[in-house]
Amino acid sequence: MKKTLLLGAVLSVAMITQAQAEGTLNIYAWSDSIAPELIEKFQAETGATVNVDGFNSNEDALTKLQAGSSGYDIVTPSQHFVKIMVDEGLLEDIGATDLAAYGQLDDRWKGQWWDPENKYSIPLAYGTAGYTVNRDLYKGPVDSWSVYFEPPAELQGKIASLSYPDEVVGAAQLYLGIPFCTEDKAEMKKVYDLLMAQKPYVAAYTSDNIENRIGSGEVAAHFWWDGNTLRTRNSGANIEYAMPKEGLVGWLDSFVVPKGAENVDLAKQFIDFMSTVENATIQYNYYAHSSPVEIDVSKAAYTPENAPELFPTVPVEFSKACSPAAQDLVTKVWTDLLQ
Repeated sequence: MKKTLLLGAVLSVAMITQAQAEGTLNIYAWSDSIAPELIEKFQAETGATVNVDGFNSNEDALTKLQAGSSGYDIVTPSQHFVKIMVDEGLLEDIGATDLAAYGQLDDRWKGQWWDPENKYSIPLAYGTAGYTVNRDLYKGPVDSWSVYFEPPAELQGKIASLSYPDEVVGAAQLYLGIPFCTEDKAEMKKVYDLLMAQKPYVAAYTSDNIENRIGSGEVAAHFWWDGNTLRTRNSGANIEYAMPKEGLVGWLDSFVVPKGAENVDLAKQFIDFMSTVENATIQYNYYAHSSPVEIDVSKAAYTPENAPELFPTVPVEFSKACSPAAQDLVTKVWTDLLQ
């Protein structure tokens, strides 16, 4: 009888483990950010089903989690939004230091201000936000934010911005020499005045379909990201990512697990899977953004010679989680701008 019970217990544990491995993992990530090859590979190795939905702004990801019961097991917000989500109690403590992925992480990303005890997040990718020009339409210099915010005649009416303020306001602050997250209304009035003066020359405020808009020449300049520019350039578009002397806005996206996620263990398994040297290299070559975990350099597709977008030659200042007062000023600037 005891042997029968023991065998039953072993079979039960095996069935539970198999059920967990064959569960469903729901991911909410930046659009087109995770290599499909790796999704297929993870499914084949674990028997799990992986569903991936895309977002185009940190604000969208935050809103989804704030609403509760998102149904997602993994989300990939940028560093300042990780901090906001932690402060609002929206994330599971996954004990990131206990994950194999943590051992693959570059030391400079450990113990950072958005997750100082490394409880909630493991970085996925990092890079910069700036602006990209179509060289078939614009032949001039791209060494300053003045080209974008105070465009010359050949760019007027032919530039596009993002639909949300986060990095755009940060870039304006870099250009004007204003600190990120300032609570000084007079300083933010300067940001507003700059953006309002630019507005007549902006063809669209949108975060969708950027690669087609800038690649096809629908617009001559677009606020955009480093790796996205690289991928579109490699597809044949004659575009260039600017290196403004005032600096670029830095970002780092991380894997986090929403509070109340149904498949925390499977989420951790996926995070570890994505952070192995082999898989991180595949992800780097697909996503074309810098990897915060170790990759196989011998198999890396991008170098300073063929991917200057990923190796900035100007200062980079990472976005911060602002105080409510500072964030209210950013929101007011953007709301008033788009009225």
